[in-house]
Amino acid sequence: MSAFRPLLAAGLAAVLGFALTEASATPTKYPLVLDNCGAQVTINKAPQRAIGLGQNSAEIMLLLGLEDKMAGTAFWPSKVLPQLAAANAKVKLLTVEFPTFEAILAENPDFVAAALPSLLGPTSKVAKREDFDKVGVPSYISPSTCLSTEKAKDQYGSRDQLWSMDLLYKEIDELSQIFDVADRGQDLIADFKKREATLRAGVSKDGKKLSYVFWFSSPSPTADAYLGGKNAASGFIADLLGGKNAIMAEAEWPTLGWESIIAANPDVIVIASLDRNRWELDKPEAKIKFLNSDPAVSQMPAVRNNAIVVMDGQAMNPTIRTIYGAEQVAEQLKALGLLK
Repeated sequence: MSAFRPLLAAGLAAVLGFALTEASATPTKYPLVLDNCGAQVTINKAPQRAIGLGQNSAEIMLLLGLEDKMAGTAFWPSKVLPQLAAANAKVKLLTVEFPTFEAILAENPDFVAAALPSLLGPTSKVAKREDFDKVGVPSYISPSTCLSTEKAKDQYGSRDQLWSMDLLYKEIDELSQIFDVADRGQDLIADFKKREATLRAGVSKDGKKLSYVFWFSSPSPTADAYLGGKNAASGFIADLLGGKNAIMAEAEWPTLGWESIIAANPDVIVIASLDRNRWELDKPEAKIKFLNSDPAVSQMPAVRNNAIVVMDGQAMNPTIRTIYGAEQVAEQLKALGLLK
């Protein structure tokens, strides 16, 4: 699928360390001071033993060609992008799940970049930001996941505005500054902007505005389903493809029972493919089997019309994979005749 195609020229150049821009980006001047998720972060020199705490953080670093500057990675819901597999093989994998704070410190890190507050936040069971401050290790949290937990009352938080790629571009730009590889950062951003523009231009303006449900996973068929929230990356994908999210909750990952999902009556059901195997319904084939066999769910128009598409589950998080996931969905919808 298109999410797993090799990167286009600009992105590939970033992976290989080549710059396509005519004018080089300004080299980083240290100490570099950044405002990050309500904290001031000071980087005194380019990191040499960085930890990618979470798949998105690790994959951005790998896309920037920083594998030789990485001491380890952790928390991988999906396998690494195929075009990054060789680079990733050079970096120590601490665990595909949540690491311990001690396991991270054992790698003698000089910088930690986290993809989620659940990995580095006030309620994290891994570590809190002040834990790294105490040992003199600067930390950085993805701007895309700096969310309020006041409304949602859970670790994932809520979002009152639609996520956009601008937050991802900010993250790529700041990480490239931290490592003094700004040229590579700008080339990578240019590649994603081109992909985003291509998707928007490819949607027929006179076509039907499809509504989507993005089903990440469920602990069991009888349990509530984890869905992409209204303003999350899933909502961005729906908007990018000229549609809307049928789920109106502002929570990043609302959980709903199937009666509520049936009432939302989406035109398309997007199901996640996950490699983690935490639950049986992480597997797309298990999701499809449930959708087609449950007496009530199988009667949904989207199911009866076979308007079910599969997407990389990590792309439902606000990450570098989100655009790739949108490409996957668009490709399948065009094959179904639902997008022109």
